[in-house]
Amino acid sequence: MCVAFNGRYAVQESEAARAWTRVRASLRESAGARLFEQWLKPIELVETGDADAIRLTLPSAFMTNWVRNHYADRLLHEFRAILPTVRTVAIETAAAAEAPLTLVPAVAAPAAPAPAQPAGERPVLDPRFTFDRFVADASNKVAFNAARALAAPGPVRFSPLFLHSGTGQGKTHLMHAIAHEFLAAQPDARVMFMSAERFMFDFVAALRARDTFAFKARLRGCDLLLIDDLQFIAGKDSTQEEFFHTVNEIMAAGKRLVISADRCPQALDGIESRILGRMAIGLVADIKTPPLELRRAILDRKLADMPEGVKVPAEVLDLLAGRIRTSVRELEGALNRVIAYAQLTGDAIDLDFAISVLGDVLRGGQRRITIDEIQKAVSAHFELKPIDLVSARRARAVARPRQIAMYLAKRLTTRSLPEIGRKFGGRDHSTVIHAVRRIEELRDSDNDIDGAVRLLMRQLES
Repeated sequence: MCVAFNGRYAVQESEAARAWTRVRASLRESAGARLFEQWLKPIELVETGDADAIRLTLPSAFMTNWVRNHYADRLLHEFRAILPTVRTVAIETAAAAEAPLTLVPAVAAPAAPAPAQPAGERPVLDPRFTFDRFVADASNKVAFNAARALAAPGPVRFSPLFLHSGTGQGKTHLMHAIAHEFLAAQPDARVMFMSAERFMFDFVAALRARDTFAFKARLRGCDLLLIDDLQFIAGKDSTQEEFFHTVNEIMAAGKRLVISADRCPQALDGIESRILGRMAIGLVADIKTPPLELRRAILDRKLADMPEGVKVPAEVLDLLAGRIRTSVRELEGALNRVIAYAQLTGDAIDLDFAISVLGDVLRGGQRRITIDEIQKAVSAHFELKPIDLVSARRARAVARPRQIAMYLAKRLTTRSLPEIGRKFGGRDHSTVIHAVRRIEELRDSDNDIDGAVRLLMRQLES
């Protein structure tokens, strides 16, 4: 054991502490200075005396959840590359610094395995990711129903189940839900859930330790094996060889197998054809990009799961659902960020606050909508001529649609108030401010106005 000197006294440094020093250096190099300073530098190692279980803490629940969601697998892999005996890496909130900010329920610590459950074969599952908390519609219905069918007790109807979609659209949620449901029905079942990247790291560690027999037995003895993000072993020939034999053994034994990737099997470059052939034997189900209505429903569900007292105006939820189109994970992250900033600053959540907090996130997901497009859409909806919106006419039949058009221009474009005013017949910026405030008031009290605004927003953002 190496010895570190602190003043006049020699202090023995544990293996975990030495490993943590190396892991931190690796994270600093790979994550970059800004991300490391904000999220990873505050992580502290807690000495437990157990060389197999690493415990890390952060000063707030919000930071804990972020690190869990983005770096849990990476931290486990980093530690195992240095200390192959490490079984778990727990990421927790430091008790002394526990903050009242609790946006998302923390991932529960792994329960002690039952006697019939071999150590290491009970996955650490996110308690949020269950079937009843998955918002389903036509874009993900096949994948959702297939996942429920595979998790149900009784004869195996199909295996493997191959789920594919873009990043952050619900694959991992369904895989956690399958494991939750399967274990609820069969508590003594042997279940393992890992990323393909972790499969590779564990296999390489087993090769180095000359203990591949234990690795093979651990995976092939599972009643349910779930492998996330298959694309990460593309081009890794020795890992794919072992993966192929593992898949064969699981399928031959009539056990359940779930694989996910970011694209369909035929589009996976660098994956051996014999592996892709095994995937095609089962059921391939895709999750499509969530439509606006589903994104809005997901936000409603996430908000309902928040602690009591957390309120977000409907117009802010509409904004998030309209601008963040491709990733449910990013959508949830944006909602969490708005709420966290409001709690940390004490500011009220409104449209301007959400735009100021999210900034680049919203601009990145925004289709370039022009004021001309808005004027045409509003004119068509209210059966007016586009020139009416820029004219001096003050009749209610023209003035109200003009105010709606100004409101949408403020919401859906990056144009300044003076620029918007000029596009509406050279009006002053104060006129635009009045129009925006008036429509915001009417949306709360007039269902017809609110319905028209929602419909126009859907048309313009589609």
